[in-house]
Amino acid sequence: MQSTREFLRSLDLPGGDLTDLPSSTKRFPDGAQYRVEIPSVEGPRVLAAVFVEADARGVLVHRVSQGSGGMLQTDGELTTMAKLAAARQVEVSLFARPLAGWDTGAAALAAGAGSVVAQARGGEQLVHVLEDIKRTAEFGIRSVLVTDLGVLSVAAAMRSAGELPADLRFKISVQMGLSNPASIRLAERTGADTYNVPTDLSLAQLAAIRQAIDIPLDIYVEAPDDQGGFVRHFEIAELVRVAAPVYLKFGLRNSPNIYPAGTHLEATAIALAKERVRRAEIGLGLLRRYAPEAVTSTLPASDLAVPVG
Repeated sequence: MQSTREFLRSLDLPGGDLTDLPSSTKRFPDGAQYRVEIPSVEGPRVLAAVFVEADARGVLVHRVSQGSGGMLQTDGELTTMAKLAAARQVEVSLFARPLAGWDTGAAALAAGAGSVVAQARGGEQLVHVLEDIKRTAEFGIRSVLVTDLGVLSVAAAMRSAGELPADLRFKISVQMGLSNPASIRLAERTGADTYNVPTDLSLAQLAAIRQAIDIPLDIYVEAPDDQGGFVRHFEIAELVRVAAPVYLKFGLRNSPNIYPAGTHLEATAIALAKERVRRAEIGLGLLRRYAPEAVTSTLPASDLAVPVG
């Protein structure tokens, strides 16, 4: 195996997992090692509840994300989300949809479908998901969640050509599924601005990925059941040390999948979002206990994709 390891190193890739767990020297532009993300913030009323809960618990939230997509927000809801987040200088990232999992194709329903559900299916759906990105950007949103490598490549080209705003950020969803230094570096070179790694990667695997890329990693420290259900709160200090710069993403185990969300599920979405903020309070308490020297970002942070409200 040695010759293969050496060839990987010749490409500036690690020659395997980094079991010595080196500390990352990479940082956010403001020098911070970590930031906080609350996912599944499905609309303006859920967003407002997150802000109220965060203030009550002393949790500094840097980014919120959403899974139902801009396509299931009304014009007024998009405008309100942008204004609420702009006032707080918080990033909002909306899922770029539709994708195969919500389409008419049978393959997405097969037992072995895997990441098929997260791909843009055919040429027309590629158009549709790019149109969804354009629409959310028109309402001031400056961050979108992307799962499909082809969508990423075209959207990045559109950004370069001025068809999308120059300050639009592409946050790669955990559903893209790339799991090794070479593949995630490919996403970075294609246009990814942050990358959400699969939820089960070890510290050694994350250290190898960090060596290969510069963009922030988004890491579930608590994953929803359909992403593994892992609760890694006691690992947060090491995750920050090894993987910085990192977004600590507080999902929620033992909770229902509410995508696609809407007013019929709003009370549930609000309750789940408030509990995610509570989980963040718990996890950040452990981080301060075991790594009090770890540095986070204050707001405003110039590189956050804050909406144009």
